[in-house]
Amino acid sequence: MSLISAKGVSLTYGAQHVLRDVDFEIRAGEIVTVIGPNGSGKSTLMRALLGVKAPQSGEITRKPGLRIGYVPQRLAIETAMPLTVARFLSLPVKHTANAIKTMLERVGAQGVETRQLASVSGGQFQRVVLARALLGNPEILILDEPTQGLDQPGIAGFYGLIEDIRRDIGCAVLMVSHDLHVVMSASDRVICLNGHICCEGTPTVVSAAPEYHALFGHGTRGTMALYQHEHGEQCDHNHAHEGIENHGQ
Repeated sequence: MSLISAKGVSLTYGAQHVLRDVDFEIRAGEIVTVIGPNGSGKSTLMRALLGVKAPQSGEITRKPGLRIGYVPQRLAIETAMPLTVARFLSLPVKHTANAIKTMLERVGAQGVETRQLASVSGGQFQRVVLARALLGNPEILILDEPTQGLDQPGIAGFYGLIEDIRRDIGCAVLMVSHDLHVVMSASDRVICLNGHICCEGTPTVVSAAPEYHALFGHGTRGTMALYQHEHGEQCDHNHAHEGIENHGQ
């Protein structure tokens, strides 16, 4: 089942074409990672899919009543404002203290309920924002560069958490990655975006695609690394035998 789809979407800012003829679909339960250089239109695509920004042409369709959990790239909090983590998690929808405690434990940020939001660390803050998104029982999580500012262990931990959440609650995940060369091995598809979709496919297949190397360069910086997240049983998420879709220039 398609949760969100885009057909022929183009979007401009002034005279600048940011997105051109983008066709996109995310289905229930899958993880899709979007990568691309700065200015490639990644965040613009997310805003269009969320309905925040209307395209100049093309059509975006969302499943009726679709529940979306959103973790933005940046969330500015006024440091002088007295706002506890628990209060933040009950905006705009009030949740019980037990629901908040349980969700914070679920995302690995237990015990911060009474702390001022402005005082938590960067890694804790991202997990708190994720907890807020999950409290709405989303059918899809949209995460816009959620690991920005985290160190490598923090990125690996966050990716592992997202994989566990998808496994446990079955929601789809659409993630924009700020690191061009590191994606979750659990991604069902990776999309290379540079104003248009250059190529898409499974992580292993995309990493070998000429379009990927043309966009991101050759050698070490052109090699896609996959964050492996071990569960009780070994599972191959890469599906290297599957085909790749090439979208041209």
